[in-house]
Amino acid sequence: MLLGFHSCAYANHTPISILILGDSLSAAHNIPLQQGWPQLFSNNIRSSLPQTSIINASISGETTYGGLQRLPQLLEQHKPTHLIIELGGNDGLRGLGFDQSSENLRQMVQLAQARETSVLLIGVRMPPNFGAAYNARFQQVFENIAAELAIHYLPRFLDGIAASDPALMQADGIHPTAIAQPLLADKVEKRMLEILRH
Repeated sequence: MLLGFHSCAYANHTPISILILGDSLSAAHNIPLQQGWPQLFSNNIRSSLPQTSIINASISGETTYGGLQRLPQLLEQHKPTHLIIELGGNDGLRGLGFDQSSENLRQMVQLAQARETSVLLIGVRMPPNFGAAYNARFQQVFENIAAELAIHYLPRFLDGIAASDPALMQADGIHPTAIAQPLLADKVEKRMLEILRH
């Protein structure tokens, strides 16, 4: 954790509000809510930036379409300075079209950008049984959106966790265990601090 971190926002004590829009990976699936990465991320970043608030609007089973439907009200209600989008995994699991997922993500980013909300897109992957070709096309969805809309990007969220250590993944092979949550929180915290530094 970067306790010595200072940014213009921190120095000026400007409130930072981060909205997390995700699926079960961000909704503490089968583990206590306080052990999920969003809560750990909130605890960690608030120790560096005490004026930061985290709103976790993640729902298990959420798709990019569902996120798009909910986002306008969430933006209006919370008026976040930053938006973290961790969606798309359920699109892939259900075999929804890559083009539709891309369009949904695109519209979510544009809704946030219209409100001058900074966006961090988190890229996820499919289980290995979906095959390398499908996974590569799936990854490309996130990479293309990040490049096209010039937003911040955290690729391959589960790298170093999935297929790395059995203790880090639940029996379904999709959801990380409680042991893995600090690793995920650390990934997001480091990326967010880089964003806030500029």
